Amino acid sequence: MAAPDNDTAIGFKPLYAQVKDQLIRRLVDRTWQPGMSLPSEQELARQLSVSQGTVRKALDAMTAENLLVRRQGRGTFVAEPEDSRILFQFFRLAADDTDATGVFPDSRLLGWAQAEADDDQAEALELAAGAPVWRIERVRLLLDKPVLTETITIPAHAFPGFEQLKEIPNNVYQLYSSRWGITIAKADEQLKAVAAAAGDAAHLNCEIGEPLLAIRRIARDLEERPVELRLSRCLTRDMHYAANLR
Repeated sequence: MAAPDNDTAIGFKPLYAQVKDQLIRRLVDRTWQPGMSLPSEQELARQLSVSQGTVRKALDAMTAENLLVRRQGRGTFVAEPEDSRILFQFFRLAADDTDATGVFPDSRLLGWAQAEADDDQAEALELAAGAPVWRIERVRLLLDKPVLTETITIPAHAFPGFEQLKEIPNNVYQLYSSRWGITIAKADEQLKAVAAAAGDAAHLNCEIGEPLLAIRRIARDLEERPVELRLSRCLTRDMHYAANLR
């Protein structure tokens, strides 16, 4: 990159942001894979013809977005979806019971099948109506108690060979990453209160009409393409939604 190294805007982006874009491209094209150790800041600065400080600022931004993980005395690594920080980046429900603090929920798979995208799914995933998708239905459990139901919809074209899976693991984001090279980088969520329907009551062991928290999430990859629509209905009798606002 031939550019003045002053972290000021060149075009519409400061230099460190341009460096960050180039480094993210290495994640997208799998030059850097989950768990891989990154070259030193000095080496990256040499490769990109910028200062070490500019590289550090770009790496700091990627670390803040949980794309990278710094390990003291060992260096900087590409984040893995099974890393505890990444697991809880996208799971915001916390138990009121402190004994369950830091416990990641298990899953009970109800089934999965290919289907045609309805209007809501097509809009969320930027697909044509009726495009092929995969739908996964499951119940999530915390300390063996069912706490939410999930319907996960993913575009079939982005996950070739999905039909060959023998099982679907609890951590589907790790599956996306390891099998298809899709890293979930961010998600948009909408929350609203709903009443439990008969199906919810059966799966969550609650009363019909009991208040639930409905969460609609659109998850995006490193290039900000929508790759998953997740609809969750959460029993908050012993749970709460936790978010840190900064």
